Amino acid sequence: MPAPDLVKRTRPRRLLADKAYSTHDFRAVLDELDCEPVIPSSSSWIDPPAYDAELYKARSEVECTFSLLKQARRFATRYENYAAVVAIGCAMLWLRI
Repeated sequence: MPAPDLVKRTRPRRLLADKAYSTHDFRAVLDELDCEPVIPSSSSWIDPPAYDAELYKARSEVECTFSLLKQARRFATRYENYAAVVAIGCAMLWLRI
């Protein structure tokens, strides 16, 4: 899993991730780096660790925004100026066109 290497290089203070990253090994890496995990635990945990559910909602909002932006083929395949397509896509989302 490349995630531990990426986390070690970027050294975040908080990490928002989905249930797939809720493993003992990955959480140990985050503890070493003094990084707060905002990761819901899978149902297999006997004593699941706590996480900030309100902050986790922000992850969902970001994912939904990218999902909506990817509906524009130019954004998904990057044929045009990337920054301009993102700006237009965000404006379309804001205006709900």
